[in-house]
Parts: sequence; C-alpha cells; structure tokens
Amino acid sequence: MATQTPTPARHRTLKPHLPRPHLPRHDGARHDGARPQGARPQDSGRRRVSPRLVGNSLLLGIAYGAYASYIARGGGPATYGQLALALISGALVALLVFGLVLVQHRLMREVRAAAWGVLVGGGMGFLYSLTNHSVMLSSGIGLAIGAATVFVVFYALYTREP
Repeated sequence: MATQTPTPARHRTLKPHLPRPHLPRHDGARHDGARPQGARPQDSGRRRVSPRLVGNSLLLGIAYGAYASYIARGGGPATYGQLALALISGALVALLVFGLVLVQHRLMREVRAAAWGVLVGGGMGFLYSLTNHSVMLSSGIGLAIGAATVFVVFYALYTREP
C-alpha cells in the first residue's frame, strides 16, 4: 500500500488566475488623460539603443579603420586612398557590429556564433590581405580565425544560456 506525500501548503492555496471584469484595467493612464507622477508613456514598440552600444561600435570601427590604414600605408606617406580605406572599412565594421549586436538576441546560439565567426574571420582576412599576401593565404587565415571564433562564441553561449 503506497502512502501519499502531503502537498505543501503553498501549493494548495494557489488558484488559477481569473480575470476580474469589475476592476478597472490599470494601464498607467487616468480617466482624465493625465499620467500619474513618474509613469512612463506607452512603448511604441521601438527599442531604445544604448549609447554604450553606439560608442563601442564607433570605437571598434575607428580602431579597425585606423589599423587598416596603418597596414596599407606600410611606412610611406599617407594618401587620400588610405584615408578612404580607413573611413570606409571603419564605418562598415562599426555598422556590422552595431547591427549584429541589435539582432543577436533573436538568433539561435548556433547562428549567433556563426555570425560572429563570419564577421571576425572576414575582418581579419581583409586586414591580412592588406599586407600584400596571396588571396588564398588571406582566406585561410580568415577561415581559421573565423572557425576559432565560432567555437569560442558557441562554447560561451552554450555554457551561459539556459
């Protein structure tokens, strides 16, 4: 004969949530249209962009562009072509990092790791190609760094996400 374990008291008192039609719905607005003190306006569905995210993306883009220009310069005098390279590559990296950080929470961890791997591997392969090495060697370096990035990011996400 099996004995039943008693149900804890906290479980016995839980009741299903039933809507209460007689209570007014609290949405932060008064009947006269004024908001209570300290209440926030209704969210329009747009996410707020963190200034820290913008700053970090810009700093990374500036550093990447400056380093690309430094590699392309090779110790010679600075030219307008190197300035254009720095501005375009830095802006592109800043936009790609900003965009990836904005959408990464919607991606599965495998896709997120692959996206970071493509971004980092492609960026490093491009920087290596500026040193006048062959396209195959630059592609191999980018592929190796990208694969390592995928592995590290996937491991970090797998061990930290529920």
